[in-house]
Amino acid sequence: MSTHAALVIGIDYGTDSVRALLMNALNGEEIATSVFQYPRWKKGLYCEPAKNQFRQHPLDYVEGLEATVKDCLKQAGADAASRVKGIAIDTTGSTPVAVDATGTPLALLPGFEENPHAMFVLWKDHTGTHEAAEINAHALKYATNYLQYVGGIYSSEWFWAKLLRTLRVDEKVRAACYSWVEHCDWIPYLLTGGNDVSQMKRGVCSAGHKALWAKEFGGLPPEEFFTELDPLLTGFRSRLFTDTYTSDKPAGQLSKDWANKLGLTTDVVVAVGAFDAHMGAVGGEIEPYYLSKVMGTSTCDMLVAPKKQMDGKLVAGICGQVDGSIIPGMYGLEAGQSAFGDTYAWFKNLLSWPLENLLSESKIIDKATADKLKEELEGQMIEKLSLEAAKLSLQATDEIAIDWLNGRRTPDANQLLKAGIAGLNLASDAPRIFKSLVEATCFGAKAIVDRFVAQGVPVKGLIGLGGVAKKSPYIMQTMADVMGMPIKIHKSEQTCARGAAMFAATAAGLYPMVEEAMEAMGQGFDAEYHPDHKKHTIHQERYEKFKALGHFIETKMTVNN
Repeated sequence: MSTHAALVIGIDYGTDSVRALLMNALNGEEIATSVFQYPRWKKGLYCEPAKNQFRQHPLDYVEGLEATVKDCLKQAGADAASRVKGIAIDTTGSTPVAVDATGTPLALLPGFEENPHAMFVLWKDHTGTHEAAEINAHALKYATNYLQYVGGIYSSEWFWAKLLRTLRVDEKVRAACYSWVEHCDWIPYLLTGGNDVSQMKRGVCSAGHKALWAKEFGGLPPEEFFTELDPLLTGFRSRLFTDTYTSDKPAGQLSKDWANKLGLTTDVVVAVGAFDAHMGAVGGEIEPYYLSKVMGTSTCDMLVAPKKQMDGKLVAGICGQVDGSIIPGMYGLEAGQSAFGDTYAWFKNLLSWPLENLLSESKIIDKATADKLKEELEGQMIEKLSLEAAKLSLQATDEIAIDWLNGRRTPDANQLLKAGIAGLNLASDAPRIFKSLVEATCFGAKAIVDRFVAQGVPVKGLIGLGGVAKKSPYIMQTMADVMGMPIKIHKSEQTCARGAAMFAATAAGLYPMVEEAMEAMGQGFDAEYHPDHKKHTIHQERYEKFKALGHFIETKMTVNN
């Protein structure tokens, strides 16, 4: 089929919103884009941050899907719908949900509409820390190391820890839960009209990185692994999946119901889903041994390596290495940080306390003016802090921070860890502390690179993707200085949706391989930051202090509760 008239849609489900991107499959031209903020999530419903509970209602996802796709088609004009050939979806992960035998999330069923345990358990929900610890201890009992392909440590952010936690805390959900489904697998299933969860096509991305699936095991670990962990898991393995699929394969075609809702045809191919950072790496034109860093609220660091060159290599303490999880035919390796942009957001919120709590009580200005002033100041805060921090000299004795505000994802997952700041004195003002936090997030990134290199996987360079990479020159320059290597920034501000569109084009048969779609539809790079070698030398000295402070916090101050 000629790609001259073909359009494809990439749908990117992020933490706060969903974005649809309508693209020309021939050259990657962006025809239209639309963003939908999750209304229930925006209100903070079903979440308890103090308990690390973060849940999202499936209606936020469904409403956003319909709204954004229809908006894109409206923007593109009358003939656009007939030209759409494929749709692909990426989502956050691991973000699973309890479903019935039809594959319907329980929160969409009567009696469960307001139950957080019947909703999607967002990636950053850490309520399953105890369950993750149990899985790690339990895995040591077996001759086969079922954790070897997920870095050797199971995380509370992942599939089985979240399922076990849900089954334990909610008897009603436990009784109704037939199976457990990742967000990235559910949306394609929804669009293709699935009504039997046993027929759902599960992506190798989510299965391999979060659910302990490996072809070397013949699929998931055996039933006894789960039943001996907790009898509540009895039977779930058989109601999950055996086969998995790469995202260049079709999950099916658009159902009649969804074709009518969206104004498309049932000829539209829907690709197998994957996680946002994995498709984002493709949208950002990843190359072998270049670490693709999707930098948003957290980071997901992706690396691809030829299969032959990974023989016998298992990198400990990362989020897995899976054949075909990013680019089919290569191993995809994932790492990341639990808080990146969230670290800066935390500091902004800390500084904004007077604006939130005192400004509205002012007797000098009215409430409307107070609200506008608050919005203006908060909007300028990070940019101004960055400008002032960039002016500061870099000294070995400066304040030093640890970036574990939401625990540590990699290397060596431990979501119970807490952050810290040391070296404070009476001159430690907001720009200086902000500088230490930026440096800490970059040191956390360096720890990931060091782990890859130490275990035989070279890192040749860095690719920056996402909002922080595009909007924060100071942070990106610090990243280059800390790493001692360049970081190039991709042109697109929506590489995840762009990568999804590339997979849509491949699944629809417009390209035989995703690499060809990536070459034809890629935008290239528009900035590159090079390290200041003098600063790199000082950062190296400070990195040792970072590691020492981290070791102290981990060994002396961690409370396992």
